[in-house]
Amino acid sequence: MEDIQDNIQFQLTDELIEKVEILVEDENDKEIKLLLNEYHYADIAEIIDELDIDDAVYVIKLLDSGLTSDILMELDEDNRENILKQFSAKEIAEEIEELDTDDAADIIAELPEERQEAVISQIEDEEHKAEIQELLTYDDDVAGGLMAKELVKVYETWTVAGCLRRIRGQAKEVTRVHSIYVVDKKEKLIGRLSLKDLIVAKSDQKIADIAKDNVDFVNVNDDAEDVAKVMAKYDLEAIPVVDDNQTLVGRITIDDIVDVLKEEAEKDYQLAAGITQDVEADDSILQLTRARLPWLFLGLVGGVGAFLIMEGFQEAFNKYAVLFFFTPLIAAMAGNVGVQSSAIIVQGLANDDVKGSINSRLIKEMLLAALNGTILALFLFLFVWATKGDFYTALAISISLIAVIIVAGLIGTFVPLFLDKRGIDPAIATGPFITTSNDIFGILIYFWIAKMILGI
Repeated sequence: MEDIQDNIQFQLTDELIEKVEILVEDENDKEIKLLLNEYHYADIAEIIDELDIDDAVYVIKLLDSGLTSDILMELDEDNRENILKQFSAKEIAEEIEELDTDDAADIIAELPEERQEAVISQIEDEEHKAEIQELLTYDDDVAGGLMAKELVKVYETWTVAGCLRRIRGQAKEVTRVHSIYVVDKKEKLIGRLSLKDLIVAKSDQKIADIAKDNVDFVNVNDDAEDVAKVMAKYDLEAIPVVDDNQTLVGRITIDDIVDVLKEEAEKDYQLAAGITQDVEADDSILQLTRARLPWLFLGLVGGVGAFLIMEGFQEAFNKYAVLFFFTPLIAAMAGNVGVQSSAIIVQGLANDDVKGSINSRLIKEMLLAALNGTILALFLFLFVWATKGDFYTALAISISLIAVIIVAGLIGTFVPLFLDKRGIDPAIATGPFITTSNDIFGILIYFWIAKMILGI
């Protein structure tokens, strides 16, 4: 029990890394194995990620292939790529043969094209090889690219007794048996069984009589995000995958969907921060510059636009200098409200919670913005009137704030809905795009209303 707790509470420390490095330097293979065998393969991967490439390769080649194949899947992608460069095609093939087909296909897909062919040619299990080659024909972002070929299937004509005998062999190839899928003689998916259904049924019953026909499934060409939504909606641990003929071709498990959700969340987070490419902190300065510069340039253009607007209201500044000092407040409120509105809509779109027409959403947001704006404007009015003693200036700034908040809320709601309708990732609307556009509109509205009320 203590060993289990130690593994659960694993923390990577400098002392542990240093200990592994010393053992590697001394080529103390026995002690390395004894030390690392105490940890889960995900923990070992975390340790290996901190080693230099030569030491990492040494450790991986030292451990058993059944363990190292799992470790490879947990490594940082860049580290895995560099480590596999030190492996021969034969060595990679040996690791591949220990993995499920979906994981094997993922690793091979990361290799250069000529290396892919060399590795595949070294895989001895012909059935495993053919299944991996089939998975490589699908894009990464569709169900076919996520699915594994390992599953347990039975035919509707089998008896329960015959089924139990036959699935023992199939189950050896499957890491976890979530469901048993029922097919007809043409391999078409027609239902599913749980292990409980099979165990409690009479041995002479036909599978067709106990199978549930309300089975959820996805098509090989369905988008990965749509698959994630289906599995999340119905709380599924696994889902079967069929082709256009309804033939059962694989299954997707929850661990693959977690990876999809994680990647999508990372992409949306970067878009919201104004980063247009998938980059990491360790990437080169040139890569990071390419990812950041486009939105920074947009911010620069927005700043120039705000300057030109303010320059057009120079007369207002000359008469009412106080307006100038509230400009940052108006711009900040516009940006904040816009980001809040767009974030809620983007989250709703991601969770498939946004229902109804765009008009109904805009009306609701307008009412919400008007209420929030009125409360904030009342406080601002009292502050300006008390500190500056000018009723009309306080009124102009306060009414401007209400108008700016309403417009910012409408923009923040409309833009992600519009982008989603056009098939563009709406997460782009939660970052600098919304902030910059609302800054410009906010300043324009602010000075226009102030000019009207103050008669400038």
